Parts: sequence; structure tokens; C-alpha cells
Amino acid sequence: MPRMLDVSDAVRAEIGDEEADRLLAGENAPGSYDCTSCRTPGDSDQERTSTVLFVGDETAVLAFAHATCLPSQVVQVTEEQLQGAVRSIAAEEGIATGVPEQAVLGVTSGLVLIAGELHPALVVEPTAPIVRPGTTGIGDDFLPLLIEQGFMPLTEIASVPSVLHGWSVLLAMGQLHAVLQPGAGGGQPVAWWQAHQPLQVTDGWRAAANKHQQVLMFAAPVGSIGRQPREDLLRDALDKAAANGKLVAAALPLAGT
Repeated sequence: MPRMLDVSDAVRAEIGDEEADRLLAGENAPGSYDCTSCRTPGDSDQERTSTVLFVGDETAVLAFAHATCLPSQVVQVTEEQLQGAVRSIAAEEGIATGVPEQAVLGVTSGLVLIAGELHPALVVEPTAPIVRPGTTGIGDDFLPLLIEQGFMPLTEIASVPSVLHGWSVLLAMGQLHAVLQPGAGGGQPVAWWQAHQPLQVTDGWRAAANKHQQVLMFAAPVGSIGRQPREDLLRDALDKAAANGKLVAAALPLAGT
């Protein structure tokens, strides 16, 4: 009995017709798998399953996901991220990213009140200064790099920032998976940040994200926000960072559910 696999045209183009046909015939596809999106078990004999191909500079990894979590697609990632994924799969932890040696992006979710309405937000703060690729120095180019991508500097949080098209926040099965940015030359979106393990968000955050169909992303340099245990303290830290000229933001469309 053929497995209930979805192989998109993009995935077929990458792996070739012969390999795609073998997958659809059930020769190479696992019956049971851990979904690369929600990390819960799946069974390609019993439920629709998507083939997801992660492609790096030199390596490609084929993974499987519930069709209700992710469509069959090709996801461009860096070779470092893919090698991290390979090591992670070998350790039976699932798809993950390699993290830059210099800094890790800390991501906090919370609700932010703007003009009397609650908006879902992600606050991104590196653990160390970010320097421009290819340069050596002791400065911090994190905000200038984001401004070049279209994020807007804020001096106060008084209105909803404008939408940054091409970027998106990937939410699958109610969990936060990645922040995606446009691929080179208008190609497939690539992960700007990807969770090592999907992050849980509150019911209120998810409801607000589904209502607005977008997520506000705030970013600040290392040491500006810190890990705040409550949303009111997080808002205070955001307001302070904005007043000090150390905050950029954009509204990112929601991808997934």
C-alpha cells in the first residue's frame, strides 16, 4: 500500500524523479518518524506526511513532517545549521541549528500593549556583540545590520511598526520554530533564527498571533533587555531600550498556525 507521502515539485526537482518515485512507493520512506516540525511521532502509512528537504551549501537532509504541520518544501539553510541538524538527528534530538561561535540569539516571546490592544511580540537579544561578517573588531553592528534589512529604529513604542515583507515568523502546531528572511536573489526563505527545539508560547500569545496574522519583532544589542521574568518588566526594558536608541522593530507576517 503506497505511503501517504507528499513530495512537492520543488523537492522532486532537488532529489530527482527516481528518488521521489522510490519514496512514493514506500521503498525509502520510514513508516514511523518524528515530525521535524512538532517533534511528535508520525506514521506515513496512516497519515499524510510531507517530505521536507533541508539544503545547505554542500549537504542536503531529507526530513519528514505531518502534513498538518508543514507542507512539502525545500528549506535553504546554512551549511553550519545543516551540520548541526545532522549531529542533532544522530543524537535523536531532531532538526536543530548550529549556532554562531561568537554569539547566540536569545529570543523571548511576550504580549505588548500598543494603543490599547495586545500584540504578540518576539524580543531578540544576542548574548554577545554582533560584528559585520568578514570584519574583525570590537564594535556591535547588530542594529545597523537589521536596519539595512528594513527594521526601523524606535525611540518609543507608541504604534505598531510597519510590516517587513519577505520576513515571517514560522509557527507550527502552536509552537515557535523560526524567524525566516528572504533567500538570496528572491529564492526560498531561509532561517534567520531557528529554535534548537520548538518554543512553547502561551495560549494568549498564540490567539493574538492568529488574530493579527503577524508578530512584532523587537531587537536590541546585548545587555539592553536581559531575561525578564514578567511581561510588565519586559515592556519596561523595551521602553528603556527605545529611549536609549537601542531598539529596532518590524511587524512580520505569520507563517503557519
